[in-house]
Amino acid sequence: MKNEKALVVFSGGQDSTTCLFWALKNFREVEVVTFDYNQRHKEEIECAKEIAAELNVPHTILDMSLLNQLAPNALTRDDISIEEKEGELPSTFVDGRNLLFLTFVAIVAKQKGARHIITGVCETDFSGYPDCRDVFVKSLNVTLNLSMDYNFVIHTPLMWLDKAETWELADELGAFEFVREKTLTCYNGVKGDGCKECPACHLRNKGLQEYVSKKEGAVN
Repeated sequence: MKNEKALVVFSGGQDSTTCLFWALKNFREVEVVTFDYNQRHKEEIECAKEIAAELNVPHTILDMSLLNQLAPNALTRDDISIEEKEGELPSTFVDGRNLLFLTFVAIVAKQKGARHIITGVCETDFSGYPDCRDVFVKSLNVTLNLSMDYNFVIHTPLMWLDKAETWELADELGAFEFVREKTLTCYNGVKGDGCKECPACHLRNKGLQEYVSKKEGAVN
C-alpha cells in the first residue's frame, strides 16, 4: 500500500483524524474529503480545514445539504434535542449518511486514480448505528466495485477498537496530543475535550481516561 493513493472520509473528529494519521503512515499519497450537510455546528468543517492545512493534505469539501433535507435529526436541526433512549437509535443517527458519504468518496477517488478509502466507522462503540457495522462496509465495498467496475478497498482501522484503544492507536502513531487538542468530536461544537456533557464527549472522555489509566499503570 505504501506506493498507492488513499482518500480519508474526514470530519476533523477524533476517529477520522486518527484514521488520517494511519493513512499517512500507510500510503504514499493521501487526501481527505469532508461533507457539508448543514450539520449542527459549522465548527466541524473549520476544524477539518485547519487540520488538513496543518498536515499539508489536499482537502475536498462536498456539498451534501440534500441530506439535511432528507433526514432531519439532532445533528442537522437545532430544534431536535440530542437524546439516547433505551432500545432506540440515538437522535443523532442520520439515515443513509455513511452510505452516501462512502459512495461519493468512491466517485471522487476514481476520478483521482485512488483505490483506497479510509473511514473511521467502528462496530465496538457505534451507538447502534447500522451503517457503522463491518457487514455494511463489506457489502458496500462489493457494490461500489460492481457499480463503477473499479477495484476499491475500504479500510476501517477502528472497526474493532473501543475508544480507549483508539486513543492508544493515536499514541502509537505519534498523534495523541494532536488528536486530543485539535480535533472536534463534541456535538455542541467544542474543540478538544469538548463540552463534557453530550454523548460524544462522554464516550470520548471515558475512553481517554481508560487509556491514560492503563498507560500510567503500565509505567508504574
